[in-house]
Amino acid sequence: MLLIRTPVMLQALERSLEKGIPESLKVYGTMYHMNRGNPFNLEALVDRWPDFHTVIIRPPEQEMTDDFDHYTNTYQIYSRDLETCQEVLELPGTVNWKQSLQFQGLQPGLEKVIRKVAASKSVQVQTTDTILYINPETLKRLAPSLLQRDHANKLPLKTSRPKKEIDEGKFKPSTMEVDNAGLVNGLWSFGGNERSLRFIQRCIRHFPSLCLSGPEGTPVSWSLMDQTGEMRMGATLAEYRNKGFISYVAYHLTQTLLARGFPLYSHVARDNPYMHRMCQAMGNVSIPCGWHQWNCVPLASSR
Repeated sequence: MLLIRTPVMLQALERSLEKGIPESLKVYGTMYHMNRGNPFNLEALVDRWPDFHTVIIRPPEQEMTDDFDHYTNTYQIYSRDLETCQEVLELPGTVNWKQSLQFQGLQPGLEKVIRKVAASKSVQVQTTDTILYINPETLKRLAPSLLQRDHANKLPLKTSRPKKEIDEGKFKPSTMEVDNAGLVNGLWSFGGNERSLRFIQRCIRHFPSLCLSGPEGTPVSWSLMDQTGEMRMGATLAEYRNKGFISYVAYHLTQTLLARGFPLYSHVARDNPYMHRMCQAMGNVSIPCGWHQWNCVPLASSR
């Protein structure tokens, strides 16, 4: 694998990945942040250059020091050729299969490849498969051909404002603070542990976020962004649900991020009808390729 180092090559890789949207969006979004400060200190590898087949983005080896921290040991992956992708994953030095890790990608075909290589490495795989939503203005800018016909007839297509109004005198919009990470960690379906807490703190520290704070000054609803450019970890405290708070937060954070040129997308669990309705009401478009995460644990590992 070749490590892409120079700014010119990294920018060229971003432009090339844009042509593969939506399947490349997870890697494209990560490259977008890498080319604008790289706050997670990530590195991009390709199987060849410039006509690559497979791209893998990962942290540098010196940062993946905790063999059980799959939040840090994360690999974003996109491939134009799944056969050569298998060869890449088998190459020494590309993936540390002795660690607990996760792959993230938007290609269903990666499932078979990852499981085949993992089996040869005595690694157990758990798959998470959810619905991918892309912001309509992101689609217009990066992949207009993906817009559905009924959406295209309504151009210009914009993010829809929530119908419910929020009393901003009582509930104050603000950015999340690192000290609020525990609230997020307690409600995030992928979290609830010390390693996920550190990941959330890092996201709050480096990327835009938005919350609504209640009368006591504590966040009651919030949305964050991760290192791949995805809007994630949105939630509302139980006693404040069904009041339109998360719609307010998602809409206003979206406006901030669009103004900065970020590609915007998110995922929703299949059994979460409220969030599906919210995404659709905002004009977000569900994409057939879906959102996928593969958590890999060596069979010899113990926590």
